[in-house]
Amino acid sequence: MRRRRMLLFPAGAAVVMSIVAATAFTGGYRLNLTPSEPLGLWRIEELERPVAIGDLVFLCPPTTAVFAEAWRRGYLRRGLCAGGFAPLIKTVAALAGQRVDITDHVLVDGRLVPASSVWRTDGEGRAINPDPGGVVPPHHLFLHSRFASSYDSRYFGPVPDSGLLGLARPVFTFNP
Repeated sequence: MRRRRMLLFPAGAAVVMSIVAATAFTGGYRLNLTPSEPLGLWRIEELERPVAIGDLVFLCPPTTAVFAEAWRRGYLRRGLCAGGFAPLIKTVAALAGQRVDITDHVLVDGRLVPASSVWRTDGEGRAINPDPGGVVPPHHLFLHSRFASSYDSRYFGPVPDSGLLGLARPVFTFNP
């Protein structure tokens, strides 16, 4: 009898934790474990207006060879977006119709994007091919993160706005 109670406690705790996790997930809560934005608990907030420059957003990356390679290299986490990727948390730096120039930094319509140095190799010494830039196509967003080695549109280019999940709002976060 005592052994049975000892087994029921961890099983019950696992069930309760699963219910809490499922409820949080359906409520739009996500755990960020990448350094691009502060670590911790975030919430996806419905966007009730057109997306704007400066918005911090959650976005599911498209299922393309570029993102498959990024996952293989460890730049992306596994998650519940199409293709098995986790959503990205990034700032919108340019909208459709804006010109993006990428050299050693990023310029949007001729204005320097702060903290936008472009790397040519990753931390493992592997070559990174920056996106060539150009005009952001219709229904696409150019995303940026101020974190120096963040994987963002500097490297993968504009992404379809159809992957936009909503605004990213910190709930309980910290910078390591």
